[in-house]
Amino acid sequence: MDAITLLKDQHHDVEKLFKQYEEAGERAHARKRDLVDKIIEALSKHAAIEEQLFYPVTRETVPAVEDEVLESLEEHHIVKWTLSELETLDATDERFDAKVTVLIEHVRHHVKEEETEYFPKVRDELGRNALAELGEAMEAARRTAPTHPHPRSPDTPTASAIGAAAVVDRIGDTVSGVAQGSVTAVQDLIARILGRPRRAPAPTGSTVSRDTARKVRGDAAVLTDEAVDGAKKAKRAAGSKADREIQRAKRTTTATKTAAARTGKAAKEGATTTVRTARAGAKTTAKAARTPSRNRPPKGRTTQKRASATD
Repeated sequence: MDAITLLKDQHHDVEKLFKQYEEAGERAHARKRDLVDKIIEALSKHAAIEEQLFYPVTRETVPAVEDEVLESLEEHHIVKWTLSELETLDATDERFDAKVTVLIEHVRHHVKEEETEYFPKVRDELGRNALAELGEAMEAARRTAPTHPHPRSPDTPTASAIGAAAVVDRIGDTVSGVAQGSVTAVQDLIARILGRPRRAPAPTGSTVSRDTARKVRGDAAVLTDEAVDGAKKAKRAAGSKADREIQRAKRTTTATKTAAARTGKAAKEGATTTVRTARAGAKTTAKAARTPSRNRPPKGRTTQKRASATD
């Protein structure tokens, strides 16, 4: 599945949750609480894979979407703050419905702009193969994406690196390494989509920081390659299976046509024989009807004998 199709499917799933919430009764507090929890999880995972993969990759490869990316990040920021407030707000609170209503309106506006303005530019610029590879990487990331909103967390890979560098002395070299490795992994994915050599800058800092960055980059590359290769193998297997099914269907169709032709030919021959036999029988019957029987006396003689007997 390509990246845009994946995101549109997630938009569709969230919209179904919105409609279910809007159709819930005014006092259906338990139902609404359950739906909002599902909305929080769905939007949190969706925002994470967009911010960490789709936005930075498309911003790097499609220059025309620079403004859309920046606006989308700000809209995500507002959504995540609202989600974080809804997490702890009781469904019976007088502000609960109002917050959910504003959230729904905001997300619908965001989705409309993405699908009508942002996504078409990306699809026009990137080919099918590039979108497929990006989609596989996003699908792999979705499985481990956060299920809760984190409005205070950095929303771009580059920001993650900057934030980690700023607190490296207080938290440790490992954090810096993780941040650098994450950024490098995204750069690797961009290079792969563009068909360029992977020339990410070497990690900096202490030995621990550099080693951690290399490990994170390597692990990310393995996961991405496995996801992409797995998808390609699945597609090839599906194609081979489809080819076998097509060949089997063709053989079945050919056998059916052959059997039907034989049956038709046999029926035609049988019908022809029956017609010939019927015609021959009809001719024999007609001939017999025209030929007088030898044992039958002529009609005149019979009449004369009857007359003599009367006299």
